[in-house]
Amino acid sequence: MNEWHETEIRVRYAETDQMGIVHHSNYLVWFEYGRSEFCRARGFSYKEMEEKDNALLVVAEVYCRYKSPAFYEDILTLRTRVAEIRSRSIRFVYEIFREADQTLLAEGETLHLVTDENKKVRTLPETYRAKLQQPVELPDPFPEDEAPH
Repeated sequence: MNEWHETEIRVRYAETDQMGIVHHSNYLVWFEYGRSEFCRARGFSYKEMEEKDNALLVVAEVYCRYKSPAFYEDILTLRTRVAEIRSRSIRFVYEIFREADQTLLAEGETLHLVTDENKKVRTLPETYRAKLQQPVELPDPFPEDEAPH
């Protein structure tokens, strides 16, 4: 549906276990971080959806396939995109990749139901549907006044 939104993560010591490997629970935290950054890149935040439009995203399903371990101080790329938007749900997909050795560490997805503050399922407001589907415009690396000659 959309292109990948990329977010960089540096593995913190607290995210590793006794063996020096990232604990599996951190991947779900990183998925949440990726979703938040994905939305911010499209001009809105979860907080705005909740407070302004009474639309909360409740996790209904989560899947993570671990392929290779991550370690303390690794620099990771978290890729997030929307796979599907329905009237009352959104499915995000994720990849966590280590650029240093070109290794895919994990892939996953989350399904979110849209609810109101009373936890009743509701329709996703159209403004967020449009924003989630729009491509992100990258800044021009060479504005007219700074173009190379």
